[in-house]
Amino acid sequence: MSAPVNCAYLDCFSGISGDMLLGALIDCGVPADVLKKELDKIDCGVYKLDISTKKINSISATSVCITASSDASFRNLTDITTILERSALESAVIHSSLAVFKRLAEAEAKVHGKTVQEIHFHEVGAVDTIIDIVGSVIALKLLGVRSVHCSPLPLGRGFVQCAHGTLPLPAPAVCTLLENIPVYGIEADQELVTPTGAALVAALADSFGTFPSMLCKSTGYGAGDHKGLESRPNLLRVITGCKQDVEEAQEVEIIETHLDDWSPEGFPYLSGLLFKNRALDVSLTPIHMKKGRPGFCLSIICNPADAYAIKNIIFTETTAIGLRFRHEQRMTLPREIIEIATPWGKIAAKKVETPTGTAIYPEYEACRVVAENHSLPLNKVYLEVHKLVKKDD
Repeated sequence: MSAPVNCAYLDCFSGISGDMLLGALIDCGVPADVLKKELDKIDCGVYKLDISTKKINSISATSVCITASSDASFRNLTDITTILERSALESAVIHSSLAVFKRLAEAEAKVHGKTVQEIHFHEVGAVDTIIDIVGSVIALKLLGVRSVHCSPLPLGRGFVQCAHGTLPLPAPAVCTLLENIPVYGIEADQELVTPTGAALVAALADSFGTFPSMLCKSTGYGAGDHKGLESRPNLLRVITGCKQDVEEAQEVEIIETHLDDWSPEGFPYLSGLLFKNRALDVSLTPIHMKKGRPGFCLSIICNPADAYAIKNIIFTETTAIGLRFRHEQRMTLPREIIEIATPWGKIAAKKVETPTGTAIYPEYEACRVVAENHSLPLNKVYLEVHKLVKKDD
């Protein structure tokens, strides 16, 4: 039996909007009738949801069009909260949806210099925005997605007409929503990322970057509502798949430096200090440097959030005057520390879930202590642990 879908990657090569995301998720396999049944639990007015297929650059994609019979209401965040909390939607869907609306409302309030309570704006209260946001949250749940990962976002330039008048691109609310999110500019006089699209990724995405390590299950394309660019089709691609949940960071920072005037005697102390400050791995490799001098390459793997402290330790404890660092993806297996009962007492071991089954690896330090205390060959301790594990199986 294959592992179920638990993650999604948003490949935003032409940007993102609410209808593009909803269309791509439907294209990934969300049944339209089930989605509509869930959306009927919201009392946000009369509207029509049209789901169709169209081809863009010979790629089949799902297009979503929402038309409301009457949509003159200028709802605010309080109105949206009341609508959703009075609905029959699951609490998790309501919570995630409100997180998106809150991001959008806070961004608009900041742009216009008002409080969230003072903001009444058409973009958030419009029926199509409600359906796009809540529909996307419902679709992610129906697909089984628990974590969302997103590519860096392309941003165009120019101007856009909206309820507030003529605004520069990227729209001011988009700039606020995308703070601390990776973006890049392209030569395009178009709106590529809408406020709704920016709010969705800001609230729902767990990480931004390159494609994560995952087993792909389905690919869906959501069609945009404008012509697009000659250089790229106006599509949003969503790829769903299975990514194993592990505690370790799957995006890590690699820090390296070359040392030719530092005594390696200090390495055990340095290594211990780095691990104490949450380094994931530390290594020291002999190298030949310029002019034939022998030296060392110090390499550390760490969580990006811990990198600053680790860099300061390297500068303090070594003769390094410069560092190189980069981000990389990694794939690790789920594991837990267990204890194996042996004739000499309990010995710690790692229980690792591999693609072919469970594997047990005794911890070196625990085996070393037993070997020293009982005057045993280290290999005998390892063999006894493996024999006991095999017996239990």
